[in-house]
Parts: sequence; C-alpha cells; structure tokens
Amino acid sequence: MNLTGAQILWECLVREGVDTVFGYPGGAILPAYDALLQYPIRHVLVRHEQGAAHMADGYARASGRVGVAVATSGPGATNLTTGIATAMMDSIPTVFITGQVPSKVLGTDAFQETDVTGITLPITKHNVLVTEAKDVAHSVREAFAIARHGRPGPVLVDICKDAQQAQTEFVWPETIELPGDKQVPMVRWEDLAKAAELIAQAQRPLILAGQGVMRSGASAVLQAYAEKTDTPVALTLLGLGGFPASHPLCLGMMGMHGEAYVNTAIQEADLLLAFGMRFDDRVTGKLATYAQHSKKIHVEIDPSEIGKNVPVDVGIVGDLRGVIEALLPHVPSKRHEAWRIRILGGQNETRTRDIVHQPDNGHLYAAHVMHDLWTATEGGAVVVTDVGQHQMWEAQYYRHEKPRTLITSGGLGTMGFALPAAIGAKMARPDAEVWVIAGDGGFQMTQCELATLQQEKLDIKIAVVNNGYLGMVRQWQEFFYDKRYASTPMLSPDFVKLAEAYGIAGHRVTTRAEIASTVQAVRASGEPALIDFRVEKEEAVYPMVPAGADLHAMIRRPATEEGVTA
Repeated sequence: MNLTGAQILWECLVREGVDTVFGYPGGAILPAYDALLQYPIRHVLVRHEQGAAHMADGYARASGRVGVAVATSGPGATNLTTGIATAMMDSIPTVFITGQVPSKVLGTDAFQETDVTGITLPITKHNVLVTEAKDVAHSVREAFAIARHGRPGPVLVDICKDAQQAQTEFVWPETIELPGDKQVPMVRWEDLAKAAELIAQAQRPLILAGQGVMRSGASAVLQAYAEKTDTPVALTLLGLGGFPASHPLCLGMMGMHGEAYVNTAIQEADLLLAFGMRFDDRVTGKLATYAQHSKKIHVEIDPSEIGKNVPVDVGIVGDLRGVIEALLPHVPSKRHEAWRIRILGGQNETRTRDIVHQPDNGHLYAAHVMHDLWTATEGGAVVVTDVGQHQMWEAQYYRHEKPRTLITSGGLGTMGFALPAAIGAKMARPDAEVWVIAGDGGFQMTQCELATLQQEKLDIKIAVVNNGYLGMVRQWQEFFYDKRYASTPMLSPDFVKLAEAYGIAGHRVTTRAEIASTVQAVRASGEPALIDFRVEKEEAVYPMVPAGADLHAMIRRPATEEGVTA
C-alpha cells in the first residue's frame, strides 16, 4: 500500500508496540502530527522538549520498553539534547523522532534548520537523517533494533519535512541487519571455569551489582547465587532495587555517598564480582588505591567496559542473567560467616546515618523525610528523584525491594530530571504509586511540566526537599571552599501556591511530627499533590568520599556534644 512518510512513521511505531509518545509540535514535524490522528497512539503534550526526552526516558526505565519522544527542527531538536545525553550515559533504550527542514534547502541555513545529527552524534548510539519517504520504515525499524540491542541507548531519527509528505509503497522490514553488528558472544567455558576457581578460593568475596541486574532481569538468579555462595551484595546507585534491601546479604549502596562499611568491605575483599556495573569514578574513588587486595571478575554486556577503568582477572562478555545461570552450577555452596561478622562489625561502628540516631529536636532533616516516606509507602512506591543531596538521602533511607522502583539520573546527573521522568514512569505503569523527590533547585528547572501532569490527570505525588540552597554544591563549598557560598543560596517561589496555580493540592511540612499525617492525606486523595518539606538549610550528606580520594578516605558525620550522631 502507498502511504506518506508521516503515515509510515506511525505505522512503524504501532508495529513496534508503542502506545505513548511525548512531544511538542512545530513546523518541520507538522505532517507527522497531522498523520498521528489516524493511529492509536497517545500523544502527551509537554511544556518543553527537555521534558519530552526525560518522559521517554522515565517510561523506558519504569517499563523496560523503548521510550519515544518527538520534536520539531531547530530549537525543538536541540532542546532534546540534555535528555538524550541523560539516556546515553545511563544506557536507556529510547528513540527520538525530529522533524527537519525540506531536503532541498538543507545546508542553506533555512528557518529552524540545525544539524541535529551532527549535534547528537556523541550522545546517541546511532542517528540518521532521512531525506526520502522510502527510507522512513527501515530507519525507524533500525532505530528500535539498535536502541534495544546489547547495551541499550538512545537513537535519533531526523526526518525531512518533504520525506514526511511524499508517498511511497510501505514495506515493513521483517528483519533488520545492523551494520557492524556483533552478536553477544557465547560465554566461554574456560572463563566460567576460571571464575569458578577464584570463587572457590575466596574467603572475603563481595558482589558489586549495578543497573545491568535490572536490564537483564537477573534479580532472582543474583539472589540465588548470593545465597548459595553466602556472598554479601553491594549496590551502585542505579543498581538499587536489583537485590532486595531487606535481604540479610544486602549491604546497601557503595561509592561516594555509600555506606562507610560497604566501602571499607570493598577495600578489604579478596574477590570482587562486578555484575552489570562499569566501575565509574563515583564508585571507585582513586583508581590507584581501589580494592588493591582483591581478584576481580567482571560480567558486562559491553566489551568496551571490561578493563576500561579497573583491570580484572576474568572478564566475561554476555547477558548477566545468562552468565550467572551458567556459572551457578559450578560454584560451591559455601559459608563466609567470619567475613559477614567482620562487615557487620564495621556496620555497627561506622553507621552514621541511622534514622534512630536523628533526634527529633524540632528541626526537620531530609533523612526524616526519606525514612518516614519509606515507612508510609511500605517501600512499595516507584520513586523518581532529581539530582543532588536529596537523591543521596533517598538512596540511603528509602529501602528498595524490587527492580525499577528507583528512577534517577546517574551518569549525567541531570537536574530537572525528576518531574518529567515521573510522568513517563506513571504513563508506563499507571497502577503504580509514583513519587517525585526533588530539591528546590532541580524542581524549578522543569516545574512547567506540572501543567502536563495536570493535563494528563496523573496521580503523582511530589516531595520538594526545600533547603533554600543548591544543596550539594553548597556542601562542596562548605567542605572544600572554606564555606564561600558563591551563588548557592536560592530564592524559590511559594511551592504550595505554585502547585495550586496549576490546580494541584499543595501542602507544607516544617516538623517531623507533620510528615506521616500529610503523606497519609495525599496518598488517600487519589489526586496529584505537592508537599513542600522545609528542611535544615545546611545539612550535609555523610559519609562522603572526596573526588579523587581513596575509597576508604571518607568524610564522616561529626559527633554531637551528646555523643550521638546528628
């Protein structure tokens, strides 16, 4: 059948299983928007294209499916770039569709012409400029294949306006051969044998579990491995939820703001099993002194990550779930009681953030908010955080039991991520309880998406952790710049009135005693709501490994005069 390029675009998206897209119309993408009316795809009108990118990202993280965002040429496309880079750094399967000026005027500096494929080349797995209608189907089909394949990531398809308008015969590509595609190799028996030998010899083993656990659906088999070998599990920020927080072998988060006893255990381990993580700098600290006494086994789907930052003794390229399943029959059932007791001793000695030790002295601490929110939701919410201090407090105090229940920007650290990503997550999982946790700084970057939330009638709860500062930047200025607070004190609007202006219920909490009742009320309402938590202004996140310092060289919370941690 003959279809326009615009019709072919939506026909392909429907066949790829897409039910929701996020976007903003404009001149160069108008033919596609006109054709959209013929197809059963829900379009979410955003208030800024960055929001569309983060919504597609949140949709993908929450569901495991490919998220899709649409924008016009020029500023529409360039506004997507922060969200594209966010997806690239965290390996999120997303497809971005942008309109482009007609092919005949490419290179003439036509109105709203921008070389978006050139701009996004470093922040996409692949991108393509489509100048003819006959190439639309293959380009879109290829985009989804690349976005999903191997290590996932964003793909951009830039379609000229005349390619959207022209007609051609529609042929659905049943199969796609990716240029230069390398299938994930079969796991070599010799690698499994060597790994099993190191595991059998280890007395102080430790699993470092990352986001790859979720990506491969490996949570159950990871738990089976940990229990059979009695191996404690530490988690990266993006790995939280991949192993149940309540499990006796779960140690919590590692790295710059991870648990002190976890970082100490990493430095003392004699075997590290890195499962679906990439040894980024926020995890390792100073590479020269990182885990010097341990053998290392690294399982990763992207071969370029193995040995990139940390030399390893065994590198296994493959899907994590398949590798652990293949390894499991060949590892001995062991008990490492002395090692677990040693870690527990460190846990008792270095525990500096236990909520029990946070006195309710009339001041509201962010830790109170996170712990009490976890208690109120029974740990069952999908939490979408922004970036900064509140992000670390959430990771420390909200204990995630299931995969895909923490959605946050890791590699790029994108402020403004939370609200739009939560909209995407709620669209993907409408029956889930979704909470935004954002700082007063990051929230203001994309607060315009409150209109999108209300327009789509989404029951999303928003917790603004409001300390009147760009909190994490202020903390660095406190620790490393002699408290010279340059441009970090922050004036914000009245968030309660702001929410009400969008037709959303607003609440303010200034004491810990108010948290439970306020959270209970907004959860029972069945409507979107915002809570402005006025927390301590100069509270810091502890512990902290200074950038470039040894992993064990942590700044710890000072004791109060009463002898308890504050």
